[in-house]
Amino acid sequence: MAKQTKDLNDLFHETLKDIYYAEKQILRALPRMAKNAQSDELRQAFEQHRTETEGQIERLEKVFESIGKSPRGKTCDAIIGIIDESKEVMEDFANSDALDAGLLAAAQAVEHYEISRYGTLRTWATQLGLTEAASLLDETLEEEKRTDTLLSKLATSSVNNQAKAA
Repeated sequence: MAKQTKDLNDLFHETLKDIYYAEKQILRALPRMAKNAQSDELRQAFEQHRTETEGQIERLEKVFESIGKSPRGKTCDAIIGIIDESKEVMEDFANSDALDAGLLAAAQAVEHYEISRYGTLRTWATQLGLTEAASLLDETLEEEKRTDTLLSKLATSSVNNQAKAA
């Protein structure tokens, strides 16, 4: 029996399962990050992103529906590693003036991973003629970029300076 050749549709579906799992893990991690943030601005950014993440998961479920698949995640080792790093920062820098800088850096690692995945998925959806999926993925991609920009502004305007000044 010949081995089945996988194509871009299969890769799209596998990567979609990966980011779906990742978003669910991020949703679980954000409340702890918000609780540990010392800066009200950073805490608010984490809480706002938690709400956005809920919407992103709903959008992903619509993408699955648009391709006739059930929403299902696939373990994403990359996001597990990034989230584990954020846990390490919370443990190693608890009660430190550098805690928020570490949390913010961990959050940006998450954002950069998401931006990479959503950009790739949107491009593949476009190439595959999955117009609805491409539109939904683009909406999330733009949200992730805005969150990354917000985090960068927080880093340069206050969080990193507070860590340095202490």
